Amino acid sequence: MQLTSTIQKLHERAPRLGKALSLATATGVITGNSIGASIPIWFMGAAKTITGAKIADDTVIKVTNYWINSNNALIDNILPNKDWRINLPDDVHSKGKYLLISNHQSWVDTSIVQYVSEKRLPLTRFFTKFELIYIPVIGQAFYFLDFPMMRRHSKEAVAKNPALQGKDIEEAKRACALLKSKPFTLLNYLEGTRFTKAKHTKQQSPYSHLLKPRAGGLALAINALGEDIDGILDMTIVYPDG
Repeated sequence: MQLTSTIQKLHERAPRLGKALSLATATGVITGNSIGASIPIWFMGAAKTITGAKIADDTVIKVTNYWINSNNALIDNILPNKDWRINLPDDVHSKGKYLLISNHQSWVDTSIVQYVSEKRLPLTRFFTKFELIYIPVIGQAFYFLDFPMMRRHSKEAVAKNPALQGKDIEEAKRACALLKSKPFTLLNYLEGTRFTKAKHTKQQSPYSHLLKPRAGGLALAINALGEDIDGILDMTIVYPDG
């Protein structure tokens, strides 16, 4: 609380300095947490991949939850003038299995989802590109945590090798099936990309604050997970001040 009060006063008296301090603190803590968490995630993730041991899978999830909770504590302590308005159904819980759909306005949306989900929903996963697996730490964490990773094959590649037709769908279904045995929240941004006025105008979207939906990922998840889903959660994120 003392740290929060000190940073709050600094933001009020010297906004630029307060912003710089918050950014430096956040960058340092998140970087340190990421490096520290990556070591057990790597070892236990490798053990999970090789042996399929449940204890290894559980440990990877626990370490990831610690990393997320640490980042959320950072939000609580170094961001000034926060005013969260969070509404969730009373019957959701951290042991459930949910599909989560949300609007998409900013690169911070996923962090907001993780913040809202802490102690309320299971660990959030989302569809991502397979190429991200080559990003140090983050990419491998996605793989070890059973994020559905999509391989995108161009029309040219499929024309040269017809065997690639439908492979990305098969891989996504396989990844979704890995979630059946554990609690999960599978996030899908139906717009497929972040909302901007330019994109909205170009699409001639019939919705005031949304782009046209792309339901392929959601349909795939429903098809793969079927009756294992406890519910579909519809989340709307709003930033009243922009």
